[in-house]
Amino acid sequence: MDSQAVSFRVDKDDFANAVGWVARSLPAKPAQPVLRGMVITASDEGLELAGFDYEVSTQVKIPAEVNEAGRIAVAGKLLADITAMLPNKPVELRVEGSNVLVTCGSARFEIPVIPLDDYPQLPQLPHTTGNIDPKLFSEAVSQVAIAAGRDETLPMLTGVHMDINGDTMLLAATDRFRLAVRTFDWEATDKSATAKLLIPAKTLLDNARSIDSQVGNDLHIAVGVGEQLGREGLFGLQSDARQTTTRMLDAEFPNFQPLLPKTHESMAVVQISPLQDAIRRVSVVADRNSQITMQFSDGELVLSAGGSEAGHAEENLPCAFFGNPLTIAFNTGYLKDGLSVIHTENVMFGFTQPSRPAILIPEPETVPEADDNGVFATPQTNLTYLLMPVRLPG
Repeated sequence: MDSQAVSFRVDKDDFANAVGWVARSLPAKPAQPVLRGMVITASDEGLELAGFDYEVSTQVKIPAEVNEAGRIAVAGKLLADITAMLPNKPVELRVEGSNVLVTCGSARFEIPVIPLDDYPQLPQLPHTTGNIDPKLFSEAVSQVAIAAGRDETLPMLTGVHMDINGDTMLLAATDRFRLAVRTFDWEATDKSATAKLLIPAKTLLDNARSIDSQVGNDLHIAVGVGEQLGREGLFGLQSDARQTTTRMLDAEFPNFQPLLPKTHESMAVVQISPLQDAIRRVSVVADRNSQITMQFSDGELVLSAGGSEAGHAEENLPCAFFGNPLTIAFNTGYLKDGLSVIHTENVMFGFTQPSRPAILIPEPETVPEADDNGVFATPQTNLTYLLMPVRLPG
């Protein structure tokens, strides 16, 4: 195909959505100038738009009326800015010399062609490992990725740990101050498949939220099958028209299972929405270290925060509390993050000691009862948010 003879006409919304999706994964400061390019391939089957920076690849196919087939590259983020502003009319694109001419209604843009000589070959998507409802996957990733670390000097903490065990999948992430764990069922191609993978959290979250699928269609997770499961080092997602690959992290996720408490000395159930509102109000006067104190007793939770300069605030909330009265403090931001990913009306807290990590879980159908020693067993749950407390003074 002649890369200097591309010409096509395409629906504005289809084109803008596809360009915008590919552009969001392109690097803002590429290691090589060619990597800012978005590759557009026009053929009898329509258009394929793609981007690749050696870490993340994206490809999307859309229908188009192709007059002249070919393959070109242009600055992806610039094209995304242009298409987002176009009027709601068909878009025409054609190559004229060393420029690409984009017209839509009375709007006309000329942007330079990027030579494809040094553009890297796009990676092949690994074989499909299993299928999952895209909304379930997006929810699960969102619930876990919030706890991932952002310190690039500790790469094992910047990823989401994925543990595949047949038709069960576990996701986990931690930054050492909190840990989120989510389990769910999916449809594995091989029911005996097992693998432990580590995927960059930010990229996984972006892709899980943005990769679309037609209603009723599954999202394909592609990391290989059989002995090749995870061996290629690529994590792939594929929907009806979009696919993406991400280079996985070559690091070992810490063994987190011993951190999850099996029993608790006290438990509390609190309505999430009023608790979030109260935290927002009370934390206005929090010190720069932004901690909030929670004092639990029978039927009542007292939130308090205060700094030496900003003053002091407290608010009372009703709660169901089981066990001995307890006072514990948390980083306000981490506490709000945990509450935001629990999608039930009420949250259940589980405590051992004020100096030990606590858990936040969706409220179970029945509140566990204490054994003869006054100890509560951790309820069965598909989501656990473990949170380190802040040391109280005195």
